Amino acid sequence: MVAGCSNGNETKADSANGKVKTELIYASAKDINDMNPHLYTGSMPAQGMVYESLVENTKDGIKPLLAESWDISEDGKTYTFHLRKGVKFHDGEPFNAEAVKQNFDAVQANAAKHSWIKLSTKIVSTHVINKYTIKLTLSEAYYPTLIELSMTRPYVFLSPKDFINGGTKDGVSGFHGTGPYMLTEHKVDENATFSANENYWGGAPKIKKIMAKVLPSGETTFLALQKGEIDFVFTDDRGADSIDVQAMNQLADSGDYQIVRSEPMNTNMIVANSSKSNNPISETAVREAVWYAIDKETISKDIFNGTETVANTLFSSNVNYADVELKSRNYDVEAASNLLEKSGWKLENGATVRTKGEQELAMKLYYDSNSSSQKVQAEFIQNSLKGIGIQLEIIGEESSSIANRRATGDYDLLFNQTWGLAYDPQSTISAFASNSSYLHTTSGIAQADELYKKIDEVMVSTDEQKRKMLYANIMRIVHDEAVFIPITNGRVTVVAPKNLSGISFKQTQYELPFEQM
Repeated sequence: MVAGCSNGNETKADSANGKVKTELIYASAKDINDMNPHLYTGSMPAQGMVYESLVENTKDGIKPLLAESWDISEDGKTYTFHLRKGVKFHDGEPFNAEAVKQNFDAVQANAAKHSWIKLSTKIVSTHVINKYTIKLTLSEAYYPTLIELSMTRPYVFLSPKDFINGGTKDGVSGFHGTGPYMLTEHKVDENATFSANENYWGGAPKIKKIMAKVLPSGETTFLALQKGEIDFVFTDDRGADSIDVQAMNQLADSGDYQIVRSEPMNTNMIVANSSKSNNPISETAVREAVWYAIDKETISKDIFNGTETVANTLFSSNVNYADVELKSRNYDVEAASNLLEKSGWKLENGATVRTKGEQELAMKLYYDSNSSSQKVQAEFIQNSLKGIGIQLEIIGEESSSIANRRATGDYDLLFNQTWGLAYDPQSTISAFASNSSYLHTTSGIAQADELYKKIDEVMVSTDEQKRKMLYANIMRIVHDEAVFIPITNGRVTVVAPKNLSGISFKQTQYELPFEQM
């Protein structure tokens, strides 16, 4: 969660006098870090305020943003973008086709870093046709092109004056985008200030100053909310919780706050390492047993107080191509035990942990130490698995450490989430074959080669019906193998003062449209 704040007495006085408040402070569990939009250490909510893409992913599909329109060639290999005129970067530099080319070329110069995003492997060249027209040429048709161009990073635009040695891969000298807010001050591990871009092409924002303030999650943030020092919280890009559901409800019950929730954005899940040989988790039956043994209804009701709903499949039904009939695995302890028995995992007389030969049925589950909900879920799941003879060690680590484990394969089980509405299913599914994401999750299954082949096919298919069929096959393979164990469907939850209007959501859990508030 991240949080925004103001002086509580001032807010009430302003309300009484009919004065419109124009400053907002939000507190994050972590610093905004390096705001270079062509790398991945920066805070995505912060970057979303500063930088923009050519197109925007909305509930109604891809819409214009910095590109007013575009043309796609019949073979799907060429995209011609007609740019918005009169747009300037925060430093006064003009936004035009040459700036677009320089930014695209800077991203592609660091292509290995961006291999997780398939578009980076498809771009052959960028060509300036005229001042406000640019052509993007691909090696082959790639249907998610516009979707991936709409992401928070890396295909967003930074003033070329901020480049170092003609590029961005070795760092940048400034953070001047075209967005509604400008980064005007940054004190590392303390705060960062964003000021309204009064010359923003979409109109100057009504909230004139936004501060990101570093605060620890939990009681500190809750007490700050109660004191009126902090008044705005929402789910952040790292999945950490500043305050728990009960605290949110307590604030809402006070009558001073409102709770606003988005539609389902993503799926919170447990990721299993199928490639970890000589470990029980490499067995399909063990993964299925874990799935059956988790009471998701209780997690939804008791841990999330109904704010997150039970997820039975990797993608929620409002995700494109996700309307696929899949095997049902409802909570069933007996089914879990039977699976383990049939696969040779026995509970000997008086034993609490199953064994097969000399091996114990023991595993480790990693969770984000900044997320109170993940910790509670981990403890609940640990107790549940104990009931069927599985010894589960739970370990809390920083989110960066969890991400590193996922990339290197140094895990049995770990918490994670799908990319979300704006990116799925293509982004999460592309990550199935990515070294930096879920390769270790999928590479140990029997149909791994077939899975990767179908992923390659679906991304270049120009036939809608074929895409539906391929996606259905891909989803069925990973579902049957139980390598992604869905827990709940997550939403973006905002806790804000009742007098804050204009709260809305994007098709992503990573950003909020602050400029509309």
